[in-house]
Amino acid sequence: MSTGGIALLLAVTPHTFPGLITIGTIVFIFDVTLFVLLTALILARFIIFPGTFTQSVYHPTESLFIPTFFLTLSTIISCIQKYGYPSTGPWLVVTLRILFWTYVAITFTTAVLQYHLLFTGKPITLQSMTPAWILPVFPIMLSGTVASVISASQPQHQAIPILIAGTTFQGLGILISVFMYSNYMGRLMSNGLPSPDTRPGMFISVGPPSFTGLAFIGMANAAIEVFPHTFVLGTAAVPTAQVLKIVAVFLAIVLWSLSLFFFCISLLATLNGMKKMSFHLTWWSFVFPNTGFIIAIIDIGTAINSQSILWISSVATVLQVVMWLLVFVAHARAIVKKQILWPGKGA
Repeated sequence: MSTGGIALLLAVTPHTFPGLITIGTIVFIFDVTLFVLLTALILARFIIFPGTFTQSVYHPTESLFIPTFFLTLSTIISCIQKYGYPSTGPWLVVTLRILFWTYVAITFTTAVLQYHLLFTGKPITLQSMTPAWILPVFPIMLSGTVASVISASQPQHQAIPILIAGTTFQGLGILISVFMYSNYMGRLMSNGLPSPDTRPGMFISVGPPSFTGLAFIGMANAAIEVFPHTFVLGTAAVPTAQVLKIVAVFLAIVLWSLSLFFFCISLLATLNGMKKMSFHLTWWSFVFPNTGFIIAIIDIGTAINSQSILWISSVATVLQVVMWLLVFVAHARAIVKKQILWPGKGA
């Protein structure tokens, strides 16, 4: 999902150069290749070792990372739109629509079932609370992000339901995330910071407000293209989509400020424990949530026509690509040194 996020970031970065789209396409293809390979390996694990799938689903920690599978799908669907349309035929528009509704149905069902299992399974203490508790609702929340990307290319009678669904579930996701933030802040106040190895996971908290802000702006942009002049009864005096755009931009700024707060808290905590850190899979939280953070900056800067903000986003894009490469190398190095994904070793 982090690699797909980088591909999406390269597709929307405001300052480009010849060949950037080609680089982004290569990253996207690499992302799909990794997704297929890793999915095959995980399936092989479940087949070779019967019972491990059930153990994963019911494990109070490992189960929280099942939604990352669907987060990867959300970036793949979005990148298909960015890199495939309009170069392909109308069949792609239909395919994306089918993928969107399938994604919404599966991720909503998964979120409800997974939280049900967490509520009825082994009790989890507040002391062990991390932003990963947000992950079960993260995929359905990103249906708004996917809707913001694909809806403008859909026929009007198809685009409007997609935008309504995207708004519905983006709202659901950010609300549940805010509920979780209360527990998260209480945990930090009463128990202090997590162990140094897992502090990169604190950046997960940056994601929900960022992705919600960019989703609202993206869906408002699409609404201007597909909404009729009056969509809400009794408001004929003003264009519905233009009102939505204004509200979306200022709401995105407010939400981004929350992401900025969590970004700073997470950054200071990580720097504070850097000398004691060794590679952990949570290092990928340096990438995916912060990618949404940067795209939100891009969308806000574009909406208010601020070149200063757009240049900041371009610098942040370069730094994010560097971070992605560093984490990728650190991950590969940890595998080679048998520090992770090895018998007797954790993640």
